[in-house]
Amino acid sequence: MISPLAYVDPSAKLGNNVTVHPFAYIDKNVEIGDDCVIMPYASIMSGARLGKRNRVFNGAVIAAEPQDFQYEGGDTIARIGDDNVIRENVVINRSSSAEGCTVIGNGNFLHEGVHVSHDTHISNHSVFGYGCKISGNCFLEDYVIFGGNVLMSQGSRVGTWSMVQTGSRFRKDIPPYIVAAREPIEYYGVNSFIMSHEGFDEKILKHISHAYRIIYQGNTSLTDSLLMIKDQVPMSEEIQHIIDFINASKLGIIK
Repeated sequence: MISPLAYVDPSAKLGNNVTVHPFAYIDKNVEIGDDCVIMPYASIMSGARLGKRNRVFNGAVIAAEPQDFQYEGGDTIARIGDDNVIRENVVINRSSSAEGCTVIGNGNFLHEGVHVSHDTHISNHSVFGYGCKISGNCFLEDYVIFGGNVLMSQGSRVGTWSMVQTGSRFRKDIPPYIVAAREPIEYYGVNSFIMSHEGFDEKILKHISHAYRIIYQGNTSLTDSLLMIKDQVPMSEEIQHIIDFINASKLGIIK
C-alpha cells in the first residue's frame, strides 16, 4: 500500500493497511495509525502522531514547524485523533515547546486551505470551511462549525455547538450553543436549527435562548446576568456549561 514513488523515512511507524500515494513525504519521528490514507504531495513532518482512518489530501502539511518566534527548535508534537478528513493545502503546526501539543481530536473535517497554528486544541466532530485561519493557543470544544474564511485570534475559545458564519473574525471567546455573525462579530442567536436536528430537547433550547436573552439583552453586567440565569432559568447540564464557560473566560465574550 506504499507507493515506491513516495518517500517514507525508515524510522517512521506505520500501522496496518496504511495507503501512501506517489510523491507523499513522511518524515522521521512520525506515527501513522491503521487504515490512514496519505494522498500525493501531502507532507507528514517530524512530530506528527496520527490515529486511525484519517484521510490527508494533496498538499496538506501535518506537524509543520511552528510559526512562533518563541520556538527554539527541537522535537515537538502535533497529535491527530481518528476519522479526520484533512483536505487539500491544510497546514497544521506542531507545538512550540516540548511541554505543549497541538491537538486535533476525532471526526473533524478541515476544508481546503485551513491553517491550525501551534498549541491549538480542536476537540471532536467539528467542521471548518475553506480558508479558515486559527491562531496559536486556541481552544475549540466539540461540534463547532466555521463557515469559510473565519479568522480566530490568539488564545481565544469557542464553546460546543457554536457556529461562526463566513468571513467573521474574532478576538474574544464565543460561548456555547450560539451563532456568531457579521463584522464586527456579534451574537446572532442560538444555534437552534442544528441542535434540534441533532436531537436537543425543545425545552432545553428554550432555556438556552432565555439564558442568552439575559446575557445579551438584559442591560446589566455579565456578572449580574449569570446570577440572574441561576435564579430564573431551570438548571441543566447545558445551562451550567454556559455559566462555567463564561466564568472561565480570560478574554471576555463577544458582544
